[in-house]
Amino acid sequence: MENKKLYRYPDRGMIAGICVGLGEYLNVDPTVIRLIFVLLTLAGFSGILIYIIMWLIVPVSPSVEPPA
Repeated sequence: MENKKLYRYPDRGMIAGICVGLGEYLNVDPTVIRLIFVLLTLAGFSGILIYIIMWLIVPVSPSVEPPA
């Protein structure tokens, strides 16, 4: 069984790398995840709030080097 962990990739993402990390974790294109967040926001289900909470909770990938 594969041991998968959810990380965010700020160097590969548009804002915080949440959608790239979710896409990699779920094996889905990050564009689909972005569309889901936009639809949640437009539907009034606080897609932006969910994104910000994930930005604070989901750790950065260990492969990403910190800025110097």
